[in-house]
Amino acid sequence: MKEKVSEKTEVAVLEEKELALILYNDDFNTFDHVIHCLVTVCGHEPQAAEQCAFIVHYGGKCAVKHGSYEELEPKCVALLDKGLSAKIES
Repeated sequence: MKEKVSEKTEVAVLEEKELALILYNDDFNTFDHVIHCLVTVCGHEPQAAEQCAFIVHYGGKCAVKHGSYEELEPKCVALLDKGLSAKIES
């Protein structure tokens, strides 16, 4: 008679950490340019983009989008290509 061996397998599920696309203040870009970039690149409504632009101007930085690295990386590159200062942070 053979013994039946029960084997338990554990699978670790890695949660994907949500990241933030941070826009930083600079002395070069106008409010209109920043607002236009946030609307076209990040899909913000104009009023939300304007609020972010003010937060960046007076606070030095603002999280303008949240998501995975794969979602944020092309948006970050696009903002950098438009002359803005942006970085993905956790």
